[in-house]
Amino acid sequence: MKISYNWLNEHIPPGQGGIRAARAGSTGVVSESTGLLSPEKLSNILTSVGLEVENLEKYEEFKGGLEGLIVGEVIDCIKHPEADKLKLTKVDTGNGELLQIVCGAPNVAVGQKVVVATIGTTIFPLKGDPITMKKAKIRGIESQGMICAEDEIGLGNSHEGIIVLPADKEKGTLLKEVLKANTDWIFEIGLTPNRIDAMSHVGVAKDVCAWLSLHDKKSYAVKYPSLNGFKAASNTLLVNVSIENTTACQRYSGVSISGIEVKESPAWLQQRLKSIGIRPFNNIVDITNFVLHETGQPLHAFDLDHIKDKKIIVKTLPENTPFVTLDGKERKLHEEDLMICDGDRQPMCFGGVFGGLGSGVTSETNSIFLESAWFNPSSIRRTSLRHGLRTDAAIRFEKGVDISNTVLVLKRAALLIKELAGGEIASEIVDVYPNPQPKKEVTLKNHYLKKISGKNYHPDTVKNILQSLGFEVLKEGMDDIRLAVPYSKPDVQLPADIIEEIMRIDGLDNIEIPSAITITPAIENLAFEEELKERTANNLVGLGFSEIFTNSITNSHYYTLEVLQSSIKIINSLSEELDIMRPSLLETGLERIEYNINRKNSDLLLFEFGKIYSLSSANYIENEHLAIFSTGNKTNTGWRHPAEKSDLFFIKGVCERLFRSAGINEFSFSAQDNNTVLAWVNEVVVATLVEVNYEQLKRFSIKQPVFFADIDWEKVISLSKKQKISYQEIPKFPVVHRDLSLIVDNQVSFSMVEKATMSAKVHKLASMKLFDVFESEKIGLDKKSFAINFTFWDNEKTLTDKEIDEMITKLVNAYEKELKAEIRKA
Repeated sequence: MKISYNWLNEHIPPGQGGIRAARAGSTGVVSESTGLLSPEKLSNILTSVGLEVENLEKYEEFKGGLEGLIVGEVIDCIKHPEADKLKLTKVDTGNGELLQIVCGAPNVAVGQKVVVATIGTTIFPLKGDPITMKKAKIRGIESQGMICAEDEIGLGNSHEGIIVLPADKEKGTLLKEVLKANTDWIFEIGLTPNRIDAMSHVGVAKDVCAWLSLHDKKSYAVKYPSLNGFKAASNTLLVNVSIENTTACQRYSGVSISGIEVKESPAWLQQRLKSIGIRPFNNIVDITNFVLHETGQPLHAFDLDHIKDKKIIVKTLPENTPFVTLDGKERKLHEEDLMICDGDRQPMCFGGVFGGLGSGVTSETNSIFLESAWFNPSSIRRTSLRHGLRTDAAIRFEKGVDISNTVLVLKRAALLIKELAGGEIASEIVDVYPNPQPKKEVTLKNHYLKKISGKNYHPDTVKNILQSLGFEVLKEGMDDIRLAVPYSKPDVQLPADIIEEIMRIDGLDNIEIPSAITITPAIENLAFEEELKERTANNLVGLGFSEIFTNSITNSHYYTLEVLQSSIKIINSLSEELDIMRPSLLETGLERIEYNINRKNSDLLLFEFGKIYSLSSANYIENEHLAIFSTGNKTNTGWRHPAEKSDLFFIKGVCERLFRSAGINEFSFSAQDNNTVLAWVNEVVVATLVEVNYEQLKRFSIKQPVFFADIDWEKVISLSKKQKISYQEIPKFPVVHRDLSLIVDNQVSFSMVEKATMSAKVHKLASMKLFDVFESEKIGLDKKSFAINFTFWDNEKTLTDKEIDEMITKLVNAYEKELKAEIRKA
């Protein structure tokens, strides 16, 4: 959530500890003698009271803040002697010296007040990089700055000519002062879901004032806008309201305003909204947005002329009733959707969620009915998710707004509309509240406060903190205090919640650390699994891989209909792009590869431990897998060797190393086709290795080969647990190496050679290694040659040539019998 420093400043009283006089451009704590808070100090206070400031950023209405740009007057303007389209001007910027500036704008003329970027000024064009002004010669004549157009300094899109300012602007005046450009500091607050009371500037100001009151030993109260001017000029446009569903809508307030003019909002209102990232629309919509972020109460404005019979009915409608929303889409209603209907019982608005196309405010609107209501959080959330309408209003209603605040907020908005859109208040406030809700009451015992907080609080301190937050003290006892909880804090229901409020305002960084901490050692049930995962991750990092973490919710468009049939779909997805639990780690990994390649990082070795999800016979299944990705170069270019490209054999070698690291030494690989290899252990597939096909890469705009290994990690864990640790002494006798060259058919894979080798049962064969593959018509059509190195070893004696020849003969016989192989002679 974004909070504006300047806006927050309007709700905190001036004086010692206040922030009213603090400059928005300041970043450090200002003088202690003034007692004012800088944005940085205020950031620390907000974090201390539980409103963690994740980012504090300077906001400038125009990029660069228009720094260095000043008003100048064109004193002289003649044609450039060396260019037909350029002019040579003399510009007075008020410092006593005329600047010679070459200008190409067709509209520059003597007597104009213009915007000048002097030497050393940095300008920020709408397009392109910032430019710092330097002395330059243009067609042989020196230019001492620049006369600016709109797009050159980020004020607009026009490049038809230079900006011509009103004639009454003083030379030398800073442009940011002329335009009253807004400069602010924006707090990005990581708000926890229970803090609906702080989802507004007034709500944040309450916490700040409570903190200041405690720590400055002086009472501070939030400054609320004055509502004294609210008065109905007539009651001619009274709208009757009836609530049929009092569970989903417990309170509904409204007022009519006539004679308004829908137009652009004044600069100050636009600046307030822009500073927190909201695009201005028109004065009516902007006021409702402004009040929402000021008070936390959503509002909705209806075109009064479109409310049939001047009557509003809050009700649900039959299933599949069609309704066209403001975005022009027709939606079918659910029987639980709460609707705001007119006198004909026709829907005008999703209550608390989104408006309808037929009743919204347009440029032709001259009378409105302004709504301020309380809707049930559960009802709002279901409707919002059901129709994919995650609006600011819905987000606040589903957390629970202040039910006592509807009328006060209505008055605030009505006065702003009267001020900024004209017209008059044409009815008394309608306030339908069938079953007024009593405040929750909670009793807090002193010993429980001490037990939970670990700190002895004086009863007066507790009372002052809670009263500054809006709690009402009902009764004070010797060892307890009974409180009425303000409506603005629907999450506070237990004594522990009260303690949290006390500790927040005292400062979460003031929690005392006990002198002794007692813990009970726990037995780690998953020690083996975690150790194996850590060892595997370390192996991969040692090979140059980087670990990634991707979202387990992904886009269903990545998958075929066959895959989607067994996939788990999200019923109420947060967006159209995230609507399915991932059935594979491949696609989310390709998203990361695409992201990196687009940023000129194309040599990637990545891995991820993650779960994949599927549906089988109405049962949800999740399995942990290990994904390995390789693309681009697997090694970088060095002075001793060139870069090496990734390939499927590299991924295969990585898998072999990981299997052996897990204690799995007996495994095999079989090629399904040129792009797919399966890894087997005891006739069980534990991994699939692929070169990602062209269609999948095209979907992610990836134009280079990507190699992927999908390892069933749960099977690896199971197999690893079954392995027994064995050892043998270091060989005392020398190993013997022999090479063979086998000519086989093209369809024979090396894994088939390995199987034939195992079938020969040569027990003194320690290892075999393929070191060359050769294909040529010289060795036969559709033939290829495998060059293999064999290592023999006997741990009891030195092998003789006769023994080795017998073993080689045994191997050759196996190859000839099972593979129809020929021994290639040198």
